[in-house]
Amino acid sequence: LMQANAGSDKAWIALGLLSLIATAFIWRTFGYDDDAATMEVRQPAAQGQLWNADSLRLVLCFGASGFGYIIPATFLPVMARELIPEPLVFGWSWPLFGIAAALAPLAAAKWARLLGDRRLWIFSHLFMAFGVALPVWWSAIGGIMISALLVGSTFMINAMTSMQEARTVGGARATSLMAAMIAAFATGQIVGPVSVSYMVGVDADFSKPLLIASFILVASAY
Repeated sequence: LMQANAGSDKAWIALGLLSLIATAFIWRTFGYDDDAATMEVRQPAAQGQLWNADSLRLVLCFGASGFGYIIPATFLPVMARELIPEPLVFGWSWPLFGIAAALAPLAAAKWARLLGDRRLWIFSHLFMAFGVALPVWWSAIGGIMISALLVGSTFMINAMTSMQEARTVGGARATSLMAAMIAAFATGQIVGPVSVSYMVGVDADFSKPLLIASFILVASAY
């Protein structure tokens, strides 16, 4: 679409049509939920009160990951375009992000069984932190593309393992904990780009927000 000089309006329409086609293929999978009794059996036993220190940590950490991932997710294509304005080159930053996000959970399922959800979540934060900071030290197009792969892959692992941890910690009340975590994640997604607008100067240097996001992810892993 970029190579054809299509504007954003045409891009949105084309992507919307692709989404409708994809939805048509998976539509039959909806409406086959297990009955409430079966779902109740699958719920792990609650570990104490819902709003204990562990629950609050999960909310804060998931919010931190929303802040940490959204900055490179939003601005990596912009950084790539500044280096190489050719759409067939800089435009690959987002497809690589998406491909990594689609494939990573398949590989992570085995590691979750070996390490446990919480340890895998910790490692995903650390790998994401490395990917977020990578363009600061390696500002070439290769560094940006590897960053897209690292952030894209760990983004979905982070989401998968964090929701599993919410089920373990929240037990029968896990839905409320998940809702709070997703609200915190969304807040991080909003705060991230807004904060960048205050930190990036006229020279369009993204180093400071990327390093701050990386530091927050490392602190969250701790």
